[in-house]
Amino acid sequence: MNPLPLLAGLVGCLSVNAWAETEVESTTVNLAPITIDGDSNAEPGLSLDQSSGMASRLGLSVRDTPASVAIANRHDIERHGAQNFQDAANTLPGVNASAPPGFGGFVSYRGFTSSQITQMFNGINVSGGLARPVDAWIYDRVELVGGPSSLINGAGSVGGSLNYVTKLASRDDQALEGRVSYGTYDTTETAFGLNRALSAPGDDMQHYARLDVSHNTGNGYIDRQERDAWSVAFSVLSDLAPDLSHTLALEYQDEHEDSPYWGTPVLNPKAGELKIDKHNRFNNYNVEDGRYEQRTIWVRSIIDYRINDSTTLRNTLYHLDSQRDYRNLETYQYNADNSAVNRSTAYQVRHQGEQNGNQFELRHDNRLFGLETTWSGGFEYKVNQTTNSPLNVRGASTVNPNSFQPGHFYDIPGTRPGYVSDNTNQVSTQAWFAENRLALTDKLSLLSGLRYDRIDLDVTNHREVTASNPRHLERRWEPLTGRLGLTYQFLPSANVYVQYSTAAEQPGGTQDFDVSTGKQWEVGSKFDYLEGRGSATIAAYTIERKDFAVTDPLDPAASIPVGQQTSKGVELASSLRLTERLLLEGNVAWVDAQYDDFTERNAAGVVVSRKGNTPTNVPERVGNLWLTYDFDPQWQGGFDARYVASVYADNANTLTVPSYTLFGSFLSYKIDHHTTVTGRVRNLTNEVYAEFAHVSPAYYLGTPRTVELAVQMRF
Repeated sequence: MNPLPLLAGLVGCLSVNAWAETEVESTTVNLAPITIDGDSNAEPGLSLDQSSGMASRLGLSVRDTPASVAIANRHDIERHGAQNFQDAANTLPGVNASAPPGFGGFVSYRGFTSSQITQMFNGINVSGGLARPVDAWIYDRVELVGGPSSLINGAGSVGGSLNYVTKLASRDDQALEGRVSYGTYDTTETAFGLNRALSAPGDDMQHYARLDVSHNTGNGYIDRQERDAWSVAFSVLSDLAPDLSHTLALEYQDEHEDSPYWGTPVLNPKAGELKIDKHNRFNNYNVEDGRYEQRTIWVRSIIDYRINDSTTLRNTLYHLDSQRDYRNLETYQYNADNSAVNRSTAYQVRHQGEQNGNQFELRHDNRLFGLETTWSGGFEYKVNQTTNSPLNVRGASTVNPNSFQPGHFYDIPGTRPGYVSDNTNQVSTQAWFAENRLALTDKLSLLSGLRYDRIDLDVTNHREVTASNPRHLERRWEPLTGRLGLTYQFLPSANVYVQYSTAAEQPGGTQDFDVSTGKQWEVGSKFDYLEGRGSATIAAYTIERKDFAVTDPLDPAASIPVGQQTSKGVELASSLRLTERLLLEGNVAWVDAQYDDFTERNAAGVVVSRKGNTPTNVPERVGNLWLTYDFDPQWQGGFDARYVASVYADNANTLTVPSYTLFGSFLSYKIDHHTTVTGRVRNLTNEVYAEFAHVSPAYYLGTPRTVELAVQMRF
């Protein structure tokens, strides 16, 4: 059933009620708000005293958490012009995120990539490629924790964790907001949000609802690439009693992309810095009827109960259902003299996923040996089931890059409509966790935590049963992870911290290996300066990941779990109000990442060592800078810059993709208290750059210069 007509009706009902009734006063309750929403009128900055979000279940602030924590709240998202949650993530120190097809949401951070960076939604760790960038409108904030964080997020997270937090109904006064924008390549956005009280003041039970809807369309900067996407978030917060509340949250995402862009082939010879033919930078070598589609439905039931002044509990029951369909011709390479492009890899696949789970958390404040302490503990149970139905044929064809007919997918020999299931992977996870903060003195505190996971993998083969591919296969892993940290508040506005944390990651595929492990040492400081006009964070770390699968030097067809890689680096972020009108913000990250023990089979079938090499798509430096100037109460303008260092496109480190710097600017005018018009230019210099390097090899080009005009209203 198409949910959009139902949602439209719901929008209408809420909107009519919003304007038909008078504004109600907020009702005081004892419960804390469900989330900390970004305040569009808040003072910009690092906001070190805001909640650290998923970095700890103890309700600590960013300042008090002995870990590298960065947050892009709602105000930051809007001020920096983030179009989706990946744009918001890229504003955080050291993050380099992109969305090449076939990789879901790709993130490089602290020298690690892919599954070593956990991407969560509302504190829920989901498997599969669900991290494709979704329009930022429905999101309240993006949270980042640096380094191993399996204590909070479960298996994975050796490089760090990102958490995308959706807007939820709040007890704020009635609010109505909307945004309409139009930009280059016919890019449009139509969005609105509504938060209101559903009950009258004095009722025994108070109810609040929020609805956010966003619709995006665009023709794309690559030929024939068209996109249409809906994002919807609806929630109802019910104060059932002074100490008991329930939130029902529903999300729906629907994305369609015609002729998805799968990269731009690089010119021969392929050696050193890779180059492309810039005259053909907008060519789309995919078939005419290439397709990417995704439909995702989330349902969450959240109970918050304050047992007494020192004890609270939260229980989150959730269901996720998703389906992703790909139908594309995906690989493109120039022939020897660069006169033609050879196309191959016709791939059609359906990923059907379902995840059900429950998270229970209990938090308690008391005293231990006369010292103030906070405890948090709980358990999690989830079952993630994914069925893949792939069809992969060679699909070879050659076209003239200056003039060609893209053709159609089902004209390729060996292709056919329909899906035949390959296998179903079911991963069941049971976890128990505990965390504690102990105030050793009024300046020194100790944070500790442990987590035990029991992970069961059950694979069902839907194809022909053979000795190497049985009907059923089972695996089990039981990792134990944790964190230990000290924070010393040597000034009221400044501290230093040190922490040790660990992570565990289950092996890929069905390999009968133990979990790979990760550990990190980190030292840092968080402080305000210049009488509070500035705030800053600095962190230095070293991470080791070991016991992951590499090619067996004695048997190129086999793998052995002896791999090891390390990274070390420094991250710095700061926000400074230079004058009453001029705000300077920025962050920079430097990382040195390498393989210590890594072997793979090269194109000639020979097993070679990559010891000392840097992993692919890992930039050594990433930096962001923003300058914002308030000309007067109505006019505001700004300038921004982003730098990403060059990366290697292969594990042999013989192929590189050049560094790039992107510049942008904006100018906004506040027509009245409710309405603001903003003009924004991205990639001012029209830089040609690769967001990601395919192993084909090929560039995945970033967006060229674009102009956008947006009108945003709040009532």
